[in-house]
Amino acid sequence: MLVAAADEIKAQLPTKHSSRSNVVVPIACDVRDEGQVKRLFERVMSVFHRVDYVVNNAGGQFVSPFENLSLNGWNAVHRLNSTGTFLVTKYAFEAYLKDHGGAIVNVLVAMDKGFPYASHSGASRAAVENLTKSLAYEWASRGIRVNAVTPGTIESSGLKNYGPVAQQVCESYSANTPARRLGTVEEVSAAVVFLLSPAAAYTTGTNALVDGGWNLAGALVPLPQHIRYPVYGASKL
Repeated sequence: MLVAAADEIKAQLPTKHSSRSNVVVPIACDVRDEGQVKRLFERVMSVFHRVDYVVNNAGGQFVSPFENLSLNGWNAVHRLNSTGTFLVTKYAFEAYLKDHGGAIVNVLVAMDKGFPYASHSGASRAAVENLTKSLAYEWASRGIRVNAVTPGTIESSGLKNYGPVAQQVCESYSANTPARRLGTVEEVSAAVVFLLSPAAAYTTGTNALVDGGWNLAGALVPLPQHIRYPVYGASKL
């Protein structure tokens, strides 16, 4: 799959304005494994001799009420989402960025209203959001910009991983979003490319929302009907 993706990317790259042939190297890496991440950047440096840009887009979650979460499930998501981001960022810094500068983009999820039924993922992404701001401040003097992109619900192949829940979420999202539709992967990638580009030279520590205005509107998951919420005071509602 990686080789096919690399071939597709290479085929789409322009060649007429370049004196060198395009080189796209697929490298498998489990970002949860420090040894693999270290070897990833050793390989990158041996082939390209530089690391100008980093996009931390490895992540995932599964649908689960909090009370059903096991410690193993909690740790698995945190290892992928937050520890993976930490490791890739750390070794990119050590390999090249600390002496030459560059740009990092961390891809998050829309969680400003919480992340019900995926609280494990919301907590891990919140860690990455704070890391983004912290490193933007720490590394500005090294010429490193650090930003984030937060997609809303995007019409992508990943939706099928969530089964019947996906349809409910997509319908709710479209109904409660000013854009009245899902986003596209191209709209997300365009935001990432902008933040990596020289045009974003004065932009760091920001979180670009690519959500069709969902952050201004309703909740992702409909609230269940209930009468159990406590009331304080003598006059009951």
